[in-house]
Amino acid sequence: MNLTEAYRECERITWTQARNFAYGIRLLPPAKRRGLAVVYAFARRIDDIGDGTLPGQEQDMPAEEKIAALEQARSAVLDLSQHGSPDPDDPVLVALADTARNFPVPMAAFGELIDGCVADVRGTSYETFEDLHHYCRCVAGSIGRLSLGIFGTRDSRGADPEQASDLADSLGVALQLTNILRDIHEDHTNGRIYLPAEDLVKFDVDLDRPNLSQFQRLVEFEAERARDWYTTGWRLLPLLDRRSAACTGAMAGIYRRLLERIAAEPASVLNRRVSLSTGEKAMVAVKALAGRVR
Repeated sequence: MNLTEAYRECERITWTQARNFAYGIRLLPPAKRRGLAVVYAFARRIDDIGDGTLPGQEQDMPAEEKIAALEQARSAVLDLSQHGSPDPDDPVLVALADTARNFPVPMAAFGELIDGCVADVRGTSYETFEDLHHYCRCVAGSIGRLSLGIFGTRDSRGADPEQASDLADSLGVALQLTNILRDIHEDHTNGRIYLPAEDLVKFDVDLDRPNLSQFQRLVEFEAERARDWYTTGWRLLPLLDRRSAACTGAMAGIYRRLLERIAAEPASVLNRRVSLSTGEKAMVAVKALAGRVR
């Protein structure tokens, strides 16, 4: 497996499976575009293990098999970090090893993503927002920090790397909160509730028999919370070069627009997965490239 083939496979995975992120990734220059496609491809593998939807898997894996496979993925990342010698027949790991040599990717963040997927497999629920925030930081903030390793920061702006990492993390939390609202119906059907139990109690919402008025108030509350995280996360963009800022703005902008659609029609998420059209996503990407990200 040569590097060209490995990168090509990662890009194939990204373009076919990254329904929202691909619009932003395509705005990057070639080297960064390939690097972020690799990050996405390995993150996609981790998510697929947690969901039990690996290629060639005819039925959902038992929980113990999922966790074992997630721990194998963790070991693969540790081996790359320590030895840099991936399985030569695994295109994603071959490309990831090369990406880690060329960009300061915080590989430990993959471990946090795996922690979040393990929590999903175990059916962890969240009593408070602080509990949920930790989960969001694992499964989405980690992607923000990994992406920042590809983007880099603009030294001319005097960017503090720790500050940039925190802002990338915040933007990831905003996206994950949007995901949680979007996927309420699907998650509840699968026996999963991500909204904090304290919020369900506060608004007297029973997702088995939701009162629409109370449910609307709950969604409005959660949407406003997500908006606050977007407001914080947007501060990352001036610390990035133009193309990296456009990529980030496109990805986050698509989710922000999705959030506003959900907030305008809260009851819709009880019956289906709300989404944007291809044209709407493309328009957000065009605006992001022009520097108009909100």
